[in-house]
Amino acid sequence: MEDQELKELVSEASHALARLDTRRLEELALCCRSLNRELAPAGFRKRVDLARQSREAAEEMAVFARVMEATRANLDVMRRLHELRTGQLEYGQAQPRHWADAESGHGNH
Repeated sequence: MEDQELKELVSEASHALARLDTRRLEELALCCRSLNRELAPAGFRKRVDLARQSREAAEEMAVFARVMEATRANLDVMRRLHELRTGQLEYGQAQPRHWADAESGHGNH
């Protein structure tokens, strides 16, 4: 992770996702993989530092989760519009699973 604070990493990921900057998202994913590899043999100090960074990044992580959810919802809409446009789906047919779950009332998403 090259001395980059987790808070900064998560914030940058949110911005990259909002801009649909796939190149930067892939780079950030590689940083996260590297961090995970480093954690396995990491000493106590490294783990304490990462725990601190995690607490400090909680707000940025919540924002990132909301951006991901909005992106997922937008993708669902774009897929549905594409299916309607190409004639693969008629209006009112086969809603995405999470919409159908919401309508059934059980709330499992």
